[in-house]
Amino acid sequence: MQHHKIVVALGGNALEERGTEPTAENQWKTVRRAAEHLAELSQAGHEIAIVHGNGPQVGRILLASEAAADITPPLPFDVCGAMSQGYIGYHIQRAMKEALLARELGRIPVVSLVTQVLVDEADPAFQNPEKPIGAFCSREEAERLSREKGYVMREDAGRGYRRVVPSPRPQMIVEFETLRRLWDSTIVVLCGGGGIPVVKSTDGHLRGVAAVIDKDLAAGLTARSIGADLLMILTEVEYAAAYFGTPKQMNLTHLTTAEARHYLEEGHFAAGSMKPKVEAAIEFAESAPGRQSVITSLENAGRALRERTGTWIMNA
Repeated sequence: MQHHKIVVALGGNALEERGTEPTAENQWKTVRRAAEHLAELSQAGHEIAIVHGNGPQVGRILLASEAAADITPPLPFDVCGAMSQGYIGYHIQRAMKEALLARELGRIPVVSLVTQVLVDEADPAFQNPEKPIGAFCSREEAERLSREKGYVMREDAGRGYRRVVPSPRPQMIVEFETLRRLWDSTIVVLCGGGGIPVVKSTDGHLRGVAAVIDKDLAAGLTARSIGADLLMILTEVEYAAAYFGTPKQMNLTHLTTAEARHYLEEGHFAAGSMKPKVEAAIEFAESAPGRQSVITSLENAGRALRERTGTWIMNA
């Protein structure tokens, strides 16, 4: 099997199991299971870096901070993002080390990197928030939060209402040089939650902003920047599908970027769900000759590389 230089985008299902209480203990159990599949990639000789989401976690950190406002000042949104990077990264690096030790690969270091990502303050996303964060709630609760806290609340995939915040496109990884130096020796967990979004002030200094960068786009940027040959986007389903959830559902296996864009333009992929994954996969595959993307489930990560299951997207 060919060895790949892979950036893995780890979906929320690898951090929280749907239907369980969203506690740190339950997240740890879920991350341990995820690490088994990621360690399989290292055991097969692939070089990997890991990018993860933080939508539910950063929302809960923010809510906890606001709930304690009468005791201590609420934390800024960018600081909440950094906190989510720290505790999710800690779980991933600890679980990965355990999984690697079990495979006699304990010599491979794992480190999580608090990562800032530069965005454009003029990005239109700041005028049109659409990135869901935090827990699901009822319509009545959403109306109350909108009224009392000024949150923008939207229905999310038929599962309830969630707060939405701006999701600007990532421009540059501020700590990229650190990743470059570590790549050959270390599994790096970075750009947690898409990275802490920062803008450059007129004096050249960086300033955090209230937004959440899409982690799949951040993973694509990471993969392009480091010169990876594969972007692996891991989610809850084995394949991206056309006509998803209908009797006409058609699992997509091998697509050119033109074919993937066609399905995208026809509206087959839901915003906030499969759509950004396909967009990131297309963008990476088109960025240089020989680059490919695969979208599949966490459980099929190793099998995708051996048997080419999942949805593979490549430039024609």
